[in-house]
Amino acid sequence: MTAPLVDMRADPRLKAGSGFMYGTAWKEDETRRLVGLALAAGFRAIDTANQRKHYDEAAVGDALSDAYASGLVRREDVLLQTKFTHRRGQDHRLPYDPKAPISTQVRQSFESSLGHLRTSTIDSYVLHGPSTKTGLAPEDMEAWRAMEELHAGGSVRALGVSNVTRAQLALLLERASVPPSVVQNRCYASTRWDGDVRALCRERGIVYQGFSLLTANRREAAHPALRAIAARVGATPAQLIFRFALDVGMVPLTGTTDREHMKADLAVTGLALDADDVRVIESIGLP
Repeated sequence: MTAPLVDMRADPRLKAGSGFMYGTAWKEDETRRLVGLALAAGFRAIDTANQRKHYDEAAVGDALSDAYASGLVRREDVLLQTKFTHRRGQDHRLPYDPKAPISTQVRQSFESSLGHLRTSTIDSYVLHGPSTKTGLAPEDMEAWRAMEELHAGGSVRALGVSNVTRAQLALLLERASVPPSVVQNRCYASTRWDGDVRALCRERGIVYQGFSLLTANRREAAHPALRAIAARVGATPAQLIFRFALDVGMVPLTGTTDREHMKADLAVTGLALDADDVRVIESIGLP
């Protein structure tokens, strides 16, 4: 089996955005404005999906077009990540023919994404979750093979998978010709911040992207031990969680809709945690 395609952590565009991705889910009519704000604030990695149920990928493309036209950024300055979403994760606004074979659905969705995002290449193309809670169904592997073909054709730099368990990831690594370079999961402190999946990612050189780091961990963000560390290092609890995520090797996603919070998130590169701080935060959600 070949090595993962790219080390996303080494991508200069991600480094330019302080190691963060800006997540565009659930923005609806505000998507264009908020992606524009994020780019202006300094984010250089954008995550979206061709899933109109939760994303407006076309509006992300509008914001990018605005930024290119104004001279704020060029296409090559921005790392673009989008996703193929199975039928069960969609509403009626489908980017493909639901009666077509899965491989055709992937190609149709991908071509639609290229049009939405005004680009000829996608930096990271992600399977937006397996179609079953356990294992991998035949349609998952059919989708992955179609994604591998897109990579072989040169229109995709890296492949990834989202909303995956450790067992599913291990199975995909066994079966894939082109292994995933990226895993994107909702990250709960109660599971040691998705520790089992992160461990396999470290072992196999896969970049782990964590989302819902704040919204999934509101109780932990209010924990006295975490707040004590935040006060000592001069950070908000949100900044502390993001700094911790970066320190343990995650690429954190933030979907904040506030300009000042965008700036505060990117400013965590100026924070420093010691090893004891990291250990405390890593175990803070455990019983």
